[in-house]
Amino acid sequence: MRVHVVSDVHGNARDLAAAGDGADALVCLGDLVLFLDYADHARGIFPDLFGEENARRVVALRTARRFDEARAFAHGLWDGLARRGVDKAAVLESAVRAQYAELFAAFPTPTYATYGNVDVPRLWPEYARPGTAVLDGERVEIGGRVFGFVGGGLPSPMRTPYEVPEEEYAAKVEALGEVDVLCSHIPPDVPELTYDTVARRFERGSAALLAAIRRVRPRYALFGHVHQPLARRMRVGATECVNVGHFAASGRPWALEW
Repeated sequence: MRVHVVSDVHGNARDLAAAGDGADALVCLGDLVLFLDYADHARGIFPDLFGEENARRVVALRTARRFDEARAFAHGLWDGLARRGVDKAAVLESAVRAQYAELFAAFPTPTYATYGNVDVPRLWPEYARPGTAVLDGERVEIGGRVFGFVGGGLPSPMRTPYEVPEEEYAAKVEALGEVDVLCSHIPPDVPELTYDTVARRFERGSAALLAAIRRVRPRYALFGHVHQPLARRMRVGATECVNVGHFAASGRPWALEW
C-alpha cells in the first residue's frame, strides 16, 4: 500500500490534482482555503479584496505578534467596504466557495480528508464528491490499517474559522480509540513540533493528541499546520510524529508505504 498525505493546501489546486499519482489513496489534513499568503502577499482572499500593500501590513503586524493592531487594521478595511454597501459575510463565503469548487474537484478517488483551522466545515458537504470521505473524530480502514482523523484547531490569537474548545477537541481524540495512524491538522503539544522558525512563534498544539500518542502508541501521528517547523519529525515513545509539509509551497505529498 502507498498513501500520499498533504496538509495546508491553501489554494494550490494545480499540484493537488497530481498529489494522488502513484498512490492507492490520498489523505488531506486540511487548510484548503487561502486567505492570506505570508510568503506571497499578492495571493489570497485578503489581497484580492484590499490589495497587496494592505496584505503586507497585516502580515508584518501578525509576525510581530501585534495581533490586536492587525485585527484593528483589518476591521478598518472591512468597515470601508461596508460603507460602500459590501456585505462581509457574503463576500467571504463567495470567495471560499470558489476555492472549494476548484480544490474538491482536484481530489482523486479515494481521498480521506479532515478540516484545518482555516476551513469552513458547513460548506464541505456541498463540494465533497463521491470518492471523498470527510472525517472528524472518526476512523477508517485503509489497506488493513486503522486511520483516525481529528480536524480543526484550538483557540488562538488568530481567531481562525474552525477553532474548537479544548474539551471538544479532546472528545474527538478520545472517540477514535485504538488507531494505527493518528491524523490531525494541528500537531501534538511538543515544542519542537509547534515552533515555526519563520513566524518565530509557537503555534497551538494539542495536549489531548500527545496524551493519546502516549496511551494508544499508534505507529504514526501525521499532521501539518506549522509551515516551517523546528522539527519535521521525531519519535514520541513508539510513535513516529511527522509534519507532512506545507503543500501550498512544496506541491509535494508525503508518502506512507507498508
